[in-house]
Amino acid sequence: MIERRMNPHEGRSVINNGVKLRGSGFCIHMFYIRPVTYRGRIDKGQKIGEMLPMQRVYPGITSHVHVQNCNRFNVTRYL
Repeated sequence: MIERRMNPHEGRSVINNGVKLRGSGFCIHMFYIRPVTYRGRIDKGQKIGEMLPMQRVYPGITSHVHVQNCNRFNVTRYL
């Protein structure tokens, strides 16, 4: 479920966009996307959004999606 909008930075950057996703036993923040919606249920395989052009802010960087646990717990042991 998409719970709400999340911004990774302060200010009005073109890449300052993301969402908080919560499900059964997990909660993540997903940044650098333009979400389809900021609230509501999503199904497996459903489009969440589009990646934002990070090069407009950081020339030379490869655009990517940043996924972070809500509690910042280190998930390395699950990889």
